[in-house]
Amino acid sequence: MNYQKLDASLAMALDEVENSDEASLVVFVHTNQPLDANAFAFLDSLHLSGFREGKDIFTATLSPNAISELSQQPWIKYLRLSQKLRLMNR
Repeated sequence: MNYQKLDASLAMALDEVENSDEASLVVFVHTNQPLDANAFAFLDSLHLSGFREGKDIFTATLSPNAISELSQQPWIKYLRLSQKLRLMNR
């Protein structure tokens, strides 16, 4: 795991997950550049979908194992945990 590519809240959330194979963390994936064919093949090997050509920021629900593998890819800029939204009372 490359912790330099993780934000602090994601690093803390990883410690709280019991099953490292369960996709339970909603993450923003920031890449250095739009993805190429090799990156798409890697994402497919992790059984991830929803990534599109020409984009450099994605959201995905990931397992700790997938986060670890993604963080080691040179085309990943950083990974950031999505914050839970709450309804505001008026």
